[in-house]
Amino acid sequence: MKILYFDCFAGASGDMLLAALLDAGASEEFVREELAKLPLTDYELKVSRVVKKGISALNVTVDVAEDKQPHRHFKDIATMLTNSNLTPEVLHISLSVFSRLAEAEGKVHGKIPEDVHFHEVGAVDSIVDIVGIAAALHNLGADRLYSSALHTGSGFVRCAHGELPVPAPATLELITGFPAYSRGIETELLTPTGAAVLTGLSQFSELPAMTVTGNGYGAGKKDLPIANLLRVIVGEKEETAGFVTEEAVVLEANIDDMNPEFFSYITGKLFDFGALDVTLQPVQMKKNRPGTMISVLTKAEHAESLAQILFSETTTLGIRRFKADKLMLPRRRQEVDTEYGPVRIKIAELNGEIINAAPEYEDCRKLAEKTNTPLKTIYQAAQNAWTQQINK
Repeated sequence: MKILYFDCFAGASGDMLLAALLDAGASEEFVREELAKLPLTDYELKVSRVVKKGISALNVTVDVAEDKQPHRHFKDIATMLTNSNLTPEVLHISLSVFSRLAEAEGKVHGKIPEDVHFHEVGAVDSIVDIVGIAAALHNLGADRLYSSALHTGSGFVRCAHGELPVPAPATLELITGFPAYSRGIETELLTPTGAAVLTGLSQFSELPAMTVTGNGYGAGKKDLPIANLLRVIVGEKEETAGFVTEEAVVLEANIDDMNPEFFSYITGKLFDFGALDVTLQPVQMKKNRPGTMISVLTKAEHAESLAQILFSETTTLGIRRFKADKLMLPRRRQEVDTEYGPVRIKIAELNGEIINAAPEYEDCRKLAEKTNTPLKTIYQAAQNAWTQQINK
């Protein structure tokens, strides 16, 4: 199993993340090919090597012609990405990161995510950084992403809204429920883009047990008392018994006095804030009242925020919380071409043998809507394409 570990001793930003991934071995050519699929003009992606405190690192800069960029809201960016020809996995990662960013900015400014406005230059910076990061992650093919606690910095940062405290309000919103700290450096170290990527895609822990196979350094733009670098460590972890074991937390509550129509909304909100799985089960409660047990599986760092949602959104007065070992088959995705468009296939393996392969539902759904073709037809076409591919 391939692992990427983000060591954020000097915080993280979009350009630092992209630079570190490129330095760790991601193909710059592939990243540029994906970015070329976007209808963006009047910008230049520059990649160079610099030295910070004696450490060689890559530096990524996005030069933008400020007077030639249109205003962009999140809904415009989401439409742009969806209508592009990005590799499906790159599109999926890009949209998930931008969604987290827009939700955080929207909450801070009292707007719905779709109406969040990204400053003309900032929008291009963010699009290039986020899509570039998504492309680099896809190219590296990591099975699991981990991150250290996030160094935020301190003091104040100047932005379009004036002087704001560090961490900036959107950054603070994004890191809620995640480990973070400040260690006396009075500048912004963790940007909203860096926070959105790491909190949305990574599991937070100390450096996990692995065989280190490589590393990369991405440079920040400031000169600091410490090396202004983001380090990514690449490693391999041997899979025992044919599957992967991961610690998880289970939250459970029995509810017998709530409008059952609310469960759909609550389930969606739990998934939005980090639930890995949510199940509803009918139960017989005291005084022979029928009820529903809601069970939430999540990573430890999301447990507190999900418990808050259960308490605030349901009528429960108590939650059972316990640790669990989650056993998972190694999984990977492989793209197949169908007459309707590309579809990713989710592949599960046991002891090196493929035991399950299924088309990605979201890919099939989007193609069904785009081509006005029945979903089951798209799904079957993807299955047929996969079968033909493995039988070659």
